[in-house]
Amino acid sequence: MNVDLGDLNAFLAVARAGGFRDAARAGGASASGLSEAVRRLEARLGVRLLNRTTRSVAPTEAGARLIERLGPALGEVEAALDVVNIFRDKPAGTLKLNVPVGAARLVLPSIIPGFLAAYPEIQLEIVAEDTLVDVLASGCDAGIRYEERLEQDMIAVPIGPRVQRFATGASAAYLAQRGMPEHPRDLLAHACLRGRFGNGRVFAWEFVRDGESVIVEPNGPLIVGIGSAVDLLVDAAVAGTGIVSLFEDWLRPHFASGALVPVLEEWWESFSGPFLYYPGRRLVPAPLRAFIDYVKAHPA
Repeated sequence: MNVDLGDLNAFLAVARAGGFRDAARAGGASASGLSEAVRRLEARLGVRLLNRTTRSVAPTEAGARLIERLGPALGEVEAALDVVNIFRDKPAGTLKLNVPVGAARLVLPSIIPGFLAAYPEIQLEIVAEDTLVDVLASGCDAGIRYEERLEQDMIAVPIGPRVQRFATGASAAYLAQRGMPEHPRDLLAHACLRGRFGNGRVFAWEFVRDGESVIVEPNGPLIVGIGSAVDLLVDAAVAGTGIVSLFEDWLRPHFASGALVPVLEEWWESFSGPFLYYPGRRLVPAPLRAFIDYVKAHPA
């Protein structure tokens, strides 16, 4: 059966995005062009692949079966075509990474400008979110995660600082009013500004000193979803609302300016830095290979 590869890609993009407009925005195509491609594919196959309403688009049973087999197959086609990329003077194409918001804020700024200058024909797309996703199913080539959140069948490459710390801070005005905590358990009597993960769990605060480990789940007037809203926690702490716990690198500028004062610094927990990870069961696309090589050649 003679089926256009572009029509298959269009169908898969619309199904993954859940709509023609969202797929068009993500892929830089037109919604009408994607709609025509899907209609052409359905006519060629003689079966409806997508149920369309004014609000959403969802695969039919036949469409779902096709998606199940089509995603891996098209991935192999793209990988095969990408083999010729290594024969170019400079690799070209798109590299899409799924990364935590903290990595987008603290790790990538020191890497991305130099990488894009070295590889001007590569377009880099960053998806910043703190929920765990299947990088391949989400259409990404690779991701950045911390060691305890890596899947076992992934290849991991160190990226960014190899040791990081969580820091705790508050404004001088808050501490003058409420007092300086002397032990992590003292935080239970303070207004603490906390984050909530995508799975609904509120972020617990961990502290370590001289072999003693303490985990506290303090209360406070503000909880935000871990992600782009984290800056609101910092702003609230600077304004004197309470105590915040976050990456040390995120809070360091506020410590340096005096807007925040370190709290329980001798208890701050150290942990291993992040990793760039990607599936080991498929060919590595040339843009991703270039990024891996660049990261290895430019350690933090």
